[in-house]
Amino acid sequence: MKISEFISEKEILIGLKATQKQEALDELLQVLENNGLLQERKQVLEALMEREKFGSTGIGQGIAVPHAKTDKVNNLVCALGISDKGVDFDSLDGESVYIIFLVLAPSGATGIHLKALAKIARLLKDKVFRNYLRMSKTSQEAYQIIKDDEERLNSTG
Repeated sequence: MKISEFISEKEILIGLKATQKQEALDELLQVLENNGLLQERKQVLEALMEREKFGSTGIGQGIAVPHAKTDKVNNLVCALGISDKGVDFDSLDGESVYIIFLVLAPSGATGIHLKALAKIARLLKDKVFRNYLRMSKTSQEAYQIIKDDEERLNSTG
């Protein structure tokens, strides 16, 4: 599985406007809704915020990976938001978040959901990758950075 298989340039938002968690999530859900990948955005937002009550998905180092399983998507879908200003995400390290990978999976899709989260975590461990992603000026550039890094990881094991 590759992240580039379940995200396209159309689901990447450079210049996220929101500075608060809920607004940032809604902004990314709007992208998915506009691309026909999501139904009933408000219900999905509620599910994501409910998940956040168990512990922030702001995992530190400027990264958040909010996720939920919902019957409002037909397949695994992902949106990526890059923020210049930073988003207050109640992160574990108390820092603002600049990279948000939103992952939604169909309600019964536990295996693929966990695989996707593991792949994203593996990519985001790399500080150089994170920096390149944050410096992206276009969604095309961010998508290419993801694809290039996946190729690099696949070739090194």
